[in-house]
Amino acid sequence: MSTPVTIALTTVGSEEDAARIARHLVETKAAACVSIVCPVRSVYSWKGEMQDECEWLLLIKTARPAGELHDALRSVHPYEVPEFLAFPASFADEAYAKWVGEGSGRE
Repeated sequence: MSTPVTIALTTVGSEEDAARIARHLVETKAAACVSIVCPVRSVYSWKGEMQDECEWLLLIKTARPAGELHDALRSVHPYEVPEFLAFPASFADEAYAKWVGEGSGRE
């Protein structure tokens, strides 16, 4: 049976923050890989005001429990209320899942 893989999403307001967070998560083994998608356009309401912003999307792959990843991300995220959504992968190639487990300190 392969290692369970979780995919998590977050956004940040700059490419520099995206790269800094990605490096931190991989260096600390909170995640095996972080893909940065840029830019994305986010339209949302914040504190009663309509926002239309360019953001960078981080796709985080880990074998750690979502709560552990959340704590690691929250400690370095610049937003007051960061987006954090985590989903278990319904399928992962066995070799890839093993690699994710190793990269996130679970193997």
